[in-house]
Amino acid sequence: MSCLRISASLSSSSSSSTFNRVNAAINVPKLPPVPFSLPKIPTTTTKLIQELNGSIHTIIPLEKDAENSQTFVDFSKPSKSKATVKLYAVLEAVADRVEMHKNIGEQRNNWNSLLFNSVNMITLAAAGMVGVTTAIDDTAPMLALKLSSTLLFSAATGMLLIMNKIQPSQLAEEQRNATRLFKQLQTEIQTTLAIGNPTEEDVDTAMNKVLALDKAYPLPLLGTMLEKFPSKFEPAVWWPKTEATTRSQKKTNNKNGWTPELETEMWQLLEVVKRKDMEDYDRLGNLALKINKTLAISGPLLTGIAALGSALASHGSSWPGIAAVMAGSLAASVNALEHGGQVGMVFEMYRNCGGFFKLLQETIEATLEEKDCEKRENGALFEMKVATKLGRSVSQLRRLASKFVAYESEGIDMDEFASKLF
Repeated sequence: MSCLRISASLSSSSSSSTFNRVNAAINVPKLPPVPFSLPKIPTTTTKLIQELNGSIHTIIPLEKDAENSQTFVDFSKPSKSKATVKLYAVLEAVADRVEMHKNIGEQRNNWNSLLFNSVNMITLAAAGMVGVTTAIDDTAPMLALKLSSTLLFSAATGMLLIMNKIQPSQLAEEQRNATRLFKQLQTEIQTTLAIGNPTEEDVDTAMNKVLALDKAYPLPLLGTMLEKFPSKFEPAVWWPKTEATTRSQKKTNNKNGWTPELETEMWQLLEVVKRKDMEDYDRLGNLALKINKTLAISGPLLTGIAALGSALASHGSSWPGIAAVMAGSLAASVNALEHGGQVGMVFEMYRNCGGFFKLLQETIEATLEEKDCEKRENGALFEMKVATKLGRSVSQLRRLASKFVAYESEGIDMDEFASKLF
């Protein structure tokens, strides 16, 4: 029991005020120490926590304090597999490339507009000077105009040679396509990370796609620039080559969403793509290439003729001056058609569209050649993706395949393209 001791004392001061002072103290006996310890986490519980950690992609490590011999959970260390970390690194590189191609595309588009306007202004100004020198007697001021027009025509010829070699409108279109495709790859990687559990195969696939895009749409102008005037139209290729894999000989029997009818439908659709869309873009691409070649040669040739005519122009002989004025005017018109009309950009657009159908062809062929249906993508999902790429619904895709069979049986050419997008 506790004992209570209370003592009170009264004191008075020299003044008339008095107060009571009470001192109290409580003495409580000390309790004896009771041993108490937390139970250790059993091994089975530790394994259970680790398994749960793996299911939510977060490691909750159980660490042991060396001094106090106590086990505790550290929530400050998130878990990331090596494949996830690598895929994030690839994602950062892809995001950087998106910005690079976007900025360079804007720069090269400015090149096209600025050079086009400058060359046309120079050409028309030189043609006006030649016309003045031809109409007026030879004097010192007219000689200055004649020399100035010759220099301007010569400068326009040199600038046109450079412009027609690099094709700024085509360069800008290349960078726009590269930006779009890198954004598409960026979305694919983000989807893979969102689904979770990326593998080393996902990392290798992403890296190969990045390298293929770098090769298809190079940034430098010197050395690695794409050929602007190839001998033949070829679709753009921006995807890595698929390596040949061993094919098993299992028959298709409604496995993984695949049926014999769906395979037949895909083969029929592929024939429509080859005969209509790919042939049409091949024809248009070759036509754009021929027009671009003709205009690229005609522009500098006309300005060169104008420069020679302006040098020989005089009041006594008007034909060189007339030839210079006519050639200069034609050169401005050709330049306006080629670079103002962006024929190089149109050619690159056809290359990109041809590459789209070529990629679709290779994807369908690679999928159907795989005999093991379990190794394929799900049939219904694959059909939906193909329909989406072609701007159609699944029912429209099936009707197109049926229409192709009907036309083939009657020996009539198909009058409809597979794609409704372009």
